[in-house]
Amino acid sequence: LTMAQVFLGIGSNIERERYITAGLDALRELFDELALSSVYDGDAVGFEGQPFLNLVAAVSTELSVAELAAILRHIEMEHGRPANAVRFSARHLDIDILTFDNEVGILQGVQLPRDEILDNAFVLCPLAELSPHTLHPVMKRSYRSLWQAYDQSSQALSKIDFIWRDQVISRAE
Repeated sequence: LTMAQVFLGIGSNIERERYITAGLDALRELFDELALSSVYDGDAVGFEGQPFLNLVAAVSTELSVAELAAILRHIEMEHGRPANAVRFSARHLDIDILTFDNEVGILQGVQLPRDEILDNAFVLCPLAELSPHTLHPVMKRSYRSLWQAYDQSSQALSKIDFIWRDQVISRAE
């Protein structure tokens, strides 16, 4: 089987540190290697709510998009996500497939790449930090150049030090 390169967006705005840690622990059980961006603190976007913590993880997987999506949904539900969760609402834990290799379109029910990459600082900034030279599958521009062109004043975002497994998750600029 070939390994797909996948970027995952991870976020929480309810007991944020607890649920980000739980999500990372669950992902660590699934994947041999977990490359992580720094963790960012930012306002809720699309609804009034507590601020979020967000980061991006890069993984390699033999799972199909549908299998991965089902596992991620299961992890979310194990950590407090209601089965009928609506978009733009508070989250204990949210794990989204941002990209799956360079797939474009709706693949096994998942929109790829995820629109949020280009819309939201809390996705694009950590993605640009984690994988600056990777090209967006549709835009064919690097995440770094997309972030540089983004209106960075439109969404407040600040990098924080986050402790996971006795290590600070933070990347040098």
